[in-house]
Amino acid sequence: MTDAGYVIAAYGVIIGGLALYAFSLMRRLASKRDHHDEAR
Repeated sequence: MTDAGYVIAAYGVIIGGLALYAFSLMRRLASKRDHHDEAR
C-alpha cells in the first residue's frame, strides 16, 4: 500500500479531533454541573 502514510495521518487527525471534542464536551458538562451545584 503506497498511501499508508496518508491513511495513518488521516486517522491521526480524526482521532485527535474526536479527542479534542470529547475533552471540550467533558469540560463544558463539568462546568455546567458545577454552576448547577452552586445554584442550590
